[in-house]
Amino acid sequence: MVADSCRILARWRNYFSKLFNVRGVYDVRHTEEHTAEPLVSEPRAYELQLAIEKLKSHKSPGVNQIPSELVKAGGRTIRPDICKLIHSAWNKEKLPAEWKQSIIVPIYKKGDMTL
Repeated sequence: MVADSCRILARWRNYFSKLFNVRGVYDVRHTEEHTAEPLVSEPRAYELQLAIEKLKSHKSPGVNQIPSELVKAGGRTIRPDICKLIHSAWNKEKLPAEWKQSIIVPIYKKGDMTL
């Protein structure tokens, strides 16, 4: 049973690796991008408030395991902290490593679930 699970996980890992990796690009970090984008000011508090209000409820939480309902329920209490976090990432022009992680859950609609 354990060997079967490992084999299935290896197949999924291989499948998603092929799906999300672009051929011919070996190290994205060395890729440079030059754009002529205008300077965009950091998000304002009311824009973040609107974004929080628009979060969908009853969705699976991300890697941090914080559901959107909790962020919404925090209201004025946590909004300043979220603003600080967003502004910090915005000004440093670098996302925290945790924000780059995601969880992929295959959902079977029909057919063999071991493929």
